Amino acid sequence: MNIDKINPEQIKKLGLAVIDTELSAVEALKSQINNDFVKACELILGCEGRVVVIGMGKSGHIGNKIAATMASTGSPAFFVHPGEASHGDLGMITPKDVVITLSNSGETGEILTIIPILKRLSVPMISITGNPSSTLATEADINLHAGVEKEACPLGLAPTSSTTVALVLGDALAVALLDARGFTEADFALSHPGGSLGRRLLLHVKDIMHTGKEMPIVHENDTLREALLIMTEKGLGMTGIVDDEQTVLGIYTDGDLRRTLDKNIDVHTALIKDVMTKNCKTTQAHLLAAEALTEMQQHKINAMLVVDEKNKLLGALNMHDLLRAGVV
Repeated sequence: MNIDKINPEQIKKLGLAVIDTELSAVEALKSQINNDFVKACELILGCEGRVVVIGMGKSGHIGNKIAATMASTGSPAFFVHPGEASHGDLGMITPKDVVITLSNSGETGEILTIIPILKRLSVPMISITGNPSSTLATEADINLHAGVEKEACPLGLAPTSSTTVALVLGDALAVALLDARGFTEADFALSHPGGSLGRRLLLHVKDIMHTGKEMPIVHENDTLREALLIMTEKGLGMTGIVDDEQTVLGIYTDGDLRRTLDKNIDVHTALIKDVMTKNCKTTQAHLLAAEALTEMQQHKINAMLVVDEKNKLLGALNMHDLLRAGVV
């Protein structure tokens, strides 16, 4: 095809037409959030096993996504390809499960083939179809109607509006179930430990703080010069000041150094206890790193000391540690 013959305005017009068609289809779906939808949620909530989602072709791709969304929001689920189900994968389904089948026509041969086996196992079945009179809809315990007036494809052939509506209906199920289960951000993070939310909600201060020889620490009677050498060596932009019992007395940061220089204090002779910030903000090792971040942001500081319940020094961390850990 000659790209010079493409009409930019016509291309944009077609794109907008597809969006309008699918928006209308989704808008019409609102009327289908009825008692059958509630019964489907109740059936899944009462499931002692897993939600098994089955679909062929484009409906299979949508089913795969629905299963993934449910699994990550508190409703254990997985996808089974109906073609593979006829060749052994039916063994993955148990009587304690609930099956969700997707087919716009409701007459997909590969799904109809396995319905008798599902019936024999007494597995509850929810269908999502575009034809409430279809075989699949009538064989299901609950049918959720996802019919559309027309596909967004100008040929009326490629599944477009119908797959969008099925996906939205699946999302509606997943979110309704999430709320009914009392699923929380912390629960979500447990199934997403590699994501930014997981890092925010699962990472603790103890996981990222500097300890032992990495920890900048000086004693109250050390000189400011000695403290600066420790700060340079450890590279955290600060040092903790402790007494002989390792109790935190204060902190000294790069910002404190600038304020000290403004006062013309001799860095060679001044004692760190005379220039340190007393009653400094601290955090505890068992707290979430996100909580430490909130404290830093609220008090406009870039570093904190980590202490135990007796104010004994355990570690140190700064904003760069939080950035590296993906908490920020």
